[in-house]
Amino acid sequence: MSDKNGKITFFLPSLEGGGAERVIVNLAREFSAKKIIVDLVLAKAEGPYLSEVPKEVRVIDLNSSRVLKSLPKLISYLKKERPGALVSSLNHANIVAILAGKLARTDTKIIVREDNTLSLSFANSSSLKARIILFLVRIFYRWADLIIAVSEGVKDDLVNFAKLSPDKIKVIYNPVITPELFQKVKEPVSHKWFGLKELPVILGAGRLTKQKDFPTLIKAFSLVYQELDARLVILGEGEERQNIEKLAKDLGVSEYLWMPGFIDNPYKFMSKASVFVLSSIYEGFANVLAEALACGVPIVSTDCENGPREILEDGKYGKLVPVGDYLAVSEAIEEIITGKVSYRVPQFVLEKYSIKSALDQYINLLFESYSGDEYEKDI
Repeated sequence: MSDKNGKITFFLPSLEGGGAERVIVNLAREFSAKKIIVDLVLAKAEGPYLSEVPKEVRVIDLNSSRVLKSLPKLISYLKKERPGALVSSLNHANIVAILAGKLARTDTKIIVREDNTLSLSFANSSSLKARIILFLVRIFYRWADLIIAVSEGVKDDLVNFAKLSPDKIKVIYNPVITPELFQKVKEPVSHKWFGLKELPVILGAGRLTKQKDFPTLIKAFSLVYQELDARLVILGEGEERQNIEKLAKDLGVSEYLWMPGFIDNPYKFMSKASVFVLSSIYEGFANVLAEALACGVPIVSTDCENGPREILEDGKYGKLVPVGDYLAVSEAIEEIITGKVSYRVPQFVLEKYSIKSALDQYINLLFESYSGDEYEKDI
């Protein structure tokens, strides 16, 4: 993108609570702080992250009930505004963004972010709609000007599953560690379980979906509770809530489980938990692990594709256990709670996932005639 056309546009279905949405809001905020013109185009302007969008960022509501229905309005937007780059995220939005770019016939660079492991999404999906979307990804992604993968594992998967050229894919880790995160860590937690030093609290967080495999965490916790007086907190909302609650009841641990739903500040809980557990079947990056590292909480994670092994550097900064192995998860939790193992995370590890690191890389991609420092001086 040339320096003559400096507007950046981000495109998302909405700002419902999720990792991709949080990342885009973080990027939009930081770009606008550098006096770069930023538009945030939403198929539907709704969701809890709307309140976090700074006033300097113009929010464009396409007011569409479905992302596909927003295509004509997105084409009109591109023809009228002609931003230097359109950056989209999430599979179905990426397909619509690529189509809009082709049909608008402008010189806007179309960049799509891929934050999941497509081959595993395809293999684990029973939904016809989801499988069609993943099939279309293999066709449409090659028309994008650039693809940003959130981990090396996701890049490898795009090359192997979608048959894309590695030269077309750039790895940029998600910018999940921000100054705001460290401010939010300091906020108090009123729930009584977090006020008792002698009571270990195990924390999980994420959308309540099959991908996150919270049943494995529930089963592991039921074993931990037989040995230790502990509590389990799961932050997030989703379609699997009833199944998770039923399993907890069946295993006799429901009164020791708290599921408050979506929380706009999970970091204050992370910083005060005894251990954080990721039980996913697969990931693309696992934002929550980088956030947990920044919050200083010990980590147990399934060794799923992709993200955990990359972020925890082969188990150097947290315990990796087999996917779906609740016995191994319970043993790892007990080792951490009882102090048998501990982990130290150096500052340079956190810097890889900082907003500054990601922003420098995005600026170098989007404003090719500038280096990060030169661009900062110019503005």
